[in-house]
Amino acid sequence: MPKFMIAYYGGNKPTSKEEGETQMKNWKSWVEGLGKTIVNPGTPFMGTKIVTLNDVQDETDPNAMKGYAIIESENFEDAIEIAKSDPFLKTEGTVRVSQMMEM
Repeated sequence: MPKFMIAYYGGNKPTSKEEGETQMKNWKSWVEGLGKTIVNPGTPFMGTKIVTLNDVQDETDPNAMKGYAIIESENFEDAIEIAKSDPFLKTEGTVRVSQMMEM
């Protein structure tokens, strides 16, 4: 079955411990609801560096990629429907869905 990466961009950080706990509860519920569809439930990034031939800089763009999840789905349309149900979207973030090539 094809694999798809759901990449997370932007989003607002929780403004309180309670809001963070609610976001985590919603995410765990979403992951549990996906069952066997989920391959990697989520890998948040702790920090990002931008590397060029001549420089290394900290990522400071608030809309930069924040992490990813990997799912299996029959097709792109089904993967998109799964992404639309992702609670990350409620943080005013966006997701990008990419089909992964098996190597």
